[in-house]
Amino acid sequence: MRLFRVTIPFIAAVSLFGQSAPAKPAPIHVFASNGMKAVILELQPQAERALTRPLTIDFGSTTGLLAKINAGAPFDLAILTSDAIANLVKENKLAAATRTDLSRCGVGFAVRTGAPKPDIGTPDSIRQALLNAKSIAYAADGASRPTVERMFDRLGIAADLKPRLVLTTGSGPAMEAVAAGKTAVVLTLMSELMPVHGIDIVGPLPAELQGYVSFGVAANSRTPNAEAARALIAQLKAPSSAAIYKAKGKEAR
Repeated sequence: MRLFRVTIPFIAAVSLFGQSAPAKPAPIHVFASNGMKAVILELQPQAERALTRPLTIDFGSTTGLLAKINAGAPFDLAILTSDAIANLVKENKLAAATRTDLSRCGVGFAVRTGAPKPDIGTPDSIRQALLNAKSIAYAADGASRPTVERMFDRLGIAADLKPRLVLTTGSGPAMEAVAAGKTAVVLTLMSELMPVHGIDIVGPLPAELQGYVSFGVAANSRTPNAEAARALIAQLKAPSSAAIYKAKGKEAR
C-alpha cells in the first residue's frame, strides 16, 4: 500500500512535467532552386529569427524539384524559376495569391583557379575562347541550359563543340569538375559560380548573347503552414534583402 501511495505523486509529477514542456515549432519545408541557394543560405538565419521557426531546405535544380512536387512530396514553399512557379499555379499546386517574383540572374563563364582567363567580352572573343577550350561543362537540367545552347547556335559552333561538352546533373558537379581540373570551362548562373572555391569567374556572357533566368516564390496551395509561408515570402521580399541579392550576383525584383 505504501508503494502505491509513493508511486501516484511520482507519476503525477512526471506527467505534469511532460505537459509543461513547450512543443518545438515545426520547421517550414522549402524547395529552392540552386540558382537561389547563395541568397537563401544568407537570409536563412534572420528569417528563422523573424519566424521563430526553423527552415528545412531542399536545394536542387528546378527540374529535379518539379519532379518531387509532381510526385507528391510534402513542402510548404517553392522557390523555382518564374516559369515553373507560373505553371504550378495554373495546376493549383501553388497558391496564386502568394506568387511573387524575387530576382533574375545572367549566365557566367568560369575556369579553374589560376588558369588563364580568356577574353570573353564580345561575341567574337567568346567564340574563340569556347573553340579553344578542351572541355566545357554545364548542367543538363539547369535553368541556364537554353541560354548556353542558344549561344552555341548563334555563334555557329554547336557542332564543333559537341565532342567536348560535359553535361552534368545539376550545376554542382560541373563546377566541381572544373575546380578539380577535369574540365576546362563551366557555364552556369553567376549566382551559382560566385560562392564556389576552386574556380575563377571570367565574367558574364556578352550582352548580345546573355540570357536571364528569373526566380519566383509561392506557397503550396495545401500547406498547413500558410501563415508562416507568407511571412517567409515577406522576408524574401523585404527591402533590406536587396543588398544580399546583389552581393550574390542577382538582381532583386
